[in-house]
Amino acid sequence: MDIHLLLNVFVFLLAGCLVVPLAQRFKLGSVLGYLIAGVIIGPFVLGLIGDADKVMHFAEFGVIMMMFLIGMELEPAILWRLRRQIVGLGGLQVTVTALALMVVGIVLGHGWQASLAIGMALALSSTALVMQMLNEKNLTHSVVGETSFSILLFQDIAVIPILIIIPILATTLNFGVMPVVEGAESASLIAHWPAWLQPIAVIAVIAAVILAGNYLSRYVFQAIARANLREVFTAVSLALVFGVTILMELVGVSPALGAFIAGVVLANSEYRRTIESDIEPFKGLLLGLFFISVGMGMDFTEFTHHPLGLVGAVIGLMLIKGVILYGLGQIFKLDSAPAMGLALGLSQGGEFAFVLLQLIGGLKIIDPHAQKFLVLVVALSIAATPILTTLFSRFILPRFMSALPERDYDVINEHNPVIIAGFGRFGQIVGRFMLSQGLKVTVLEKNPDQVELLRRFGSKGYFGDATRLDLLRSAGLAEARMLVVAVDDAESAVEIVKLSKLHFPKLLVYARARNRRHAYELHKAGVDYYHRETLDSSLTLARDAMVAMGYAKAVIERKAKKFRAHDIQTLRRSFEFFESEPDMINFAKLSREELEGILKEDQQES
Repeated sequence: MDIHLLLNVFVFLLAGCLVVPLAQRFKLGSVLGYLIAGVIIGPFVLGLIGDADKVMHFAEFGVIMMMFLIGMELEPAILWRLRRQIVGLGGLQVTVTALALMVVGIVLGHGWQASLAIGMALALSSTALVMQMLNEKNLTHSVVGETSFSILLFQDIAVIPILIIIPILATTLNFGVMPVVEGAESASLIAHWPAWLQPIAVIAVIAAVILAGNYLSRYVFQAIARANLREVFTAVSLALVFGVTILMELVGVSPALGAFIAGVVLANSEYRRTIESDIEPFKGLLLGLFFISVGMGMDFTEFTHHPLGLVGAVIGLMLIKGVILYGLGQIFKLDSAPAMGLALGLSQGGEFAFVLLQLIGGLKIIDPHAQKFLVLVVALSIAATPILTTLFSRFILPRFMSALPERDYDVINEHNPVIIAGFGRFGQIVGRFMLSQGLKVTVLEKNPDQVELLRRFGSKGYFGDATRLDLLRSAGLAEARMLVVAVDDAESAVEIVKLSKLHFPKLLVYARARNRRHAYELHKAGVDYYHRETLDSSLTLARDAMVAMGYAKAVIERKAKKFRAHDIQTLRRSFEFFESEPDMINFAKLSREELEGILKEDQQES
């Protein structure tokens, strides 16, 4: 066995395990952690691993797997809904950005061919980086997430015509002679076919993938599922991704785009979740490896030669792309905050730029020094993006949002015996039951959209923040008999309880507790009664599951009542141990033994 290979694998894993948790600890995100790890182990710092290019070629499978999984989450109907953003916004972003960068290149004294080629390469953004950041922040299905994805998808599609245009630019630059790409061999089997036949071949291959996915994949996965061997299913899932990648490479199509198409085809498969769970761990590891290889490839010796030029190029690239993206976002009716998030998130260069810059350099459109310079510019822009987004979300966005005109809180013109703060899924059930019994309630809700929805259904609610004392007074809390705290945010709930008990000590305050810790915080705040939101529903499911397994219904219902009573009682008793973990663990063990004894006694009695 190759000890050198094992050592490299160990170094990669160790670097990721040490650096990435530190980056997460300081809220910098996993992507920046992987980049820092790559810089540290790369040839320009510790030199533990020297060949970043070979690592990157292998790690690009992480991007491919990510696109496959994204495709599985998007059914054709969703893609059709996003067609305006994909074609319109994505097409304009690539075209306008490439032309703007071309103009900059010409102004700086470069030829139009080189300027256009570089402009097209730098117009692309990093799919791996952006989608990873969106996933970490749970923004994939937000306005920013869907818009970013639409642009990134078009960029992946645009790689195909860009790969065709760049050799044409090289031909015009060299007076009709096509230069030989140094060190590059095309994997495409149709590269030498007639130009009119190549698109037909590509369409035929994509159609074959779609047909196979729709009509053959089900039978293949059924046969494997019958074998009941999970490792075989994992092997077939990986083989599917690699096979589509190879097939797309053979016809000159972006492998990431091919993997995305295969994922969309399998979006309605009954085996979709199993395939996702099999591929997800490999995707995460390979994506991490990809970002480590990007960090390894940063040639910091360029800083000694052109430090100001590098910094200026990175700032200029991100500024130009950011301004264009923000402007296009405004044209496509995005609000200011999502447009700013879009501009900041997609302002970097992309992983495909490394491939395109290698092609541009090989065709002698630019010299090797310029190629190294631009590769470092792209890598630095990728590294800068997580830092900028973190700074933006922490310091700039809160001020920006506070500068926006806020909707005034509603004027409350009624005083009722019960006030409900928070009218989400929990508060709605409480309110509906009370109203059905003829009890008058005043509803306070901080989310204006929820208030409007409530009014459309013929109910009355007021837009207001229950953590504000003046609003509680205007709602008539001084005359009310009870306050029900049902807000989603646990910290806000505790704050409301403290505020109401401080200023209205005789008021009954009932609250929704998210979990045992939240129940303890509410208890400390002086709440009169709390109820954990998942206790009854989870216990009901457990009770029904036991009955379905064949246990006597009456016995199980009696035991469930005893379980509930014991759980409520022990939770209250545990509050005195909450600040001491060893005492809490010991109390939990004793309570569990006590519960087992109670249920065994019940079994003997029955």
